[in-house]
Amino acid sequence: MAERHSRRELLKIGVGGITAVTAAKGSIEASAAEPAQPVREVLTPADKFFDVSRGNPVPHSLRGEALVKARLTPETWRLEMVGEGGANVPKTLTLQDGSALDLTVLMKLGKTHSVKFLKAIQCLNIEQPLGLGLWEGVPLREVLRLAGSLSNVRRIYYWGYHNDDPKQMFQSSLSLTQAMETPPWELPPFLAYRLNGNPLPLERGGPVRMLVPWAHGFKSIKWLHRIVLTNDFRANDTYADANNDPESHLKTAAYLNDLPEKIRGDQPLVIRGTVIHGLSGLKRVEYWLRRTMGRAPGLAENDPAWETARWLRCTIDSPPSTWSHVLPPDVKSSEVWGFDNHTGKPKEWPLRYGMTGWSANVGNLPPGMYEIRARAVDLNDFAQPEPRSNRQTGLNGVQVRRFEILT
Repeated sequence: MAERHSRRELLKIGVGGITAVTAAKGSIEASAAEPAQPVREVLTPADKFFDVSRGNPVPHSLRGEALVKARLTPETWRLEMVGEGGANVPKTLTLQDGSALDLTVLMKLGKTHSVKFLKAIQCLNIEQPLGLGLWEGVPLREVLRLAGSLSNVRRIYYWGYHNDDPKQMFQSSLSLTQAMETPPWELPPFLAYRLNGNPLPLERGGPVRMLVPWAHGFKSIKWLHRIVLTNDFRANDTYADANNDPESHLKTAAYLNDLPEKIRGDQPLVIRGTVIHGLSGLKRVEYWLRRTMGRAPGLAENDPAWETARWLRCTIDSPPSTWSHVLPPDVKSSEVWGFDNHTGKPKEWPLRYGMTGWSANVGNLPPGMYEIRARAVDLNDFAQPEPRSNRQTGLNGVQVRRFEILT
């Protein structure tokens, strides 16, 4: 049950980690009271996502002719699709014969097959979410259909532009089943070309990137350039080569906002954070407030304190009452995956693969040293960091913040 100590604010979605509220004084022994919800940015602006781009130099630093040569402008972007390893691909798309897919054709497919949905981006080995966006694009299966009737294909390899240096190539893969047979109640992998209602910017992997809704960010390759259909059954993900689980999915996880080291003790305290609704669903968010003697060290996995911890329920932020103030002007909530077609309201909250805020009113605290932890509990009743505390499947530690209440 390893602890993670992040002090960087990777996501600008709240009004800070601590809030004074004019609520009745409450005991820290009681469950969290209903705190007033702050005004939050539901969508992370494109330029506020935490950036983990690869490459030297990173592709989004290219300018002018270098961008054109790299096919990273809307006019020059092309996607090749070929077969190898015994795969039967009747129609390949290549630069050589001029048949490579361009953005105009992709967006034309989007007129009849467009997918829009809210997704949180989270890296396998970073302690905080990178951002939440409204993504739009075309399901990968619709692009694969351009290749005709496939046979002898088991897996799809794909990668993006990385300076034409083989050592810098970053690639990922999916099974053909994952791409073609997504159930109607699930989001398909797709090629994204819009973010928050605008063309996908270069910094976020534009003009086109892969988006795999249920997966960590390494599956959602930026600057997509090439798809290879193969009969090879093995994953070829760059992350697999680095001793990671190439099929790891987005985890249900709670994150704590930063706290000041010293806090006035004359007002009730509200602690805030965010939670991702991963593949296993979300039942609740809990916090554990613990008084310490001085600056306590981290708790080991086998520390007896874990067995006696008293976890109290947090309040998950309600969905926005009016989505027209959240979504781009030309997007109706009824058009977004996970929303009811008639009412325009979310079918579940938080939305799957999305994230939202949570808060806990811990009341008035006497002077002293404290630490607070937060965790998510999924629909299997697994409490974070379970069921997958193995680092190879992604960081999911219980975060802790330490602070002092002043007299």
